[in-house]
Amino acid sequence: MIEHGPRVVLVGPPGSGKSTIGRRLAERWGVRFRDTDLDIERSTGRSISDLFVEQGEEHFRTLERQAVTTALAEHQGVLAIGGGAVMSEQVRQALGGHRVVSLDVGLAAAMQRLQMNRSRPLLVGNVRGRWQELADERRPLYVEVATTSVLTDGLTINQAVDAVELALNQAVS
Repeated sequence: MIEHGPRVVLVGPPGSGKSTIGRRLAERWGVRFRDTDLDIERSTGRSISDLFVEQGEEHFRTLERQAVTTALAEHQGVLAIGGGAVMSEQVRQALGGHRVVSLDVGLAAAMQRLQMNRSRPLLVGNVRGRWQELADERRPLYVEVATTSVLTDGLTINQAVDAVELALNQAVS
């Protein structure tokens, strides 16, 4: 494992709990939480949705690759990266050697969680169908980069954080 960088990186599809679980995990460990989507929004002064509409997905993915590689080099707390970041070979290589937890979620649980957040540019139109398509496409890549995985369906935030900690401890032993 890499000695520097984040204590853990969270990957997974939209609605898997990367930001929510990441914040609580960071709180529990007494470290900072960082989300590369928020980094991009802060640095550009635009929402992810606006970036997609105004400059296209390809431009956003370039910003995302830069944000992930920067965060991996600088951040030492809990890091959550955007759901599509693993589509980049450069990002997958950069994640090598880091402790990466893939948070997984089923369609029903994801839809419940995503009802509260309408700012997901790739989930327009047939949200259920599009989410399933993206999850099926990306799931093998989440597994590829992960040192361990946690299914978050039916778990409270604290239960999910407990499950992440347990999975990390088991991955080490």
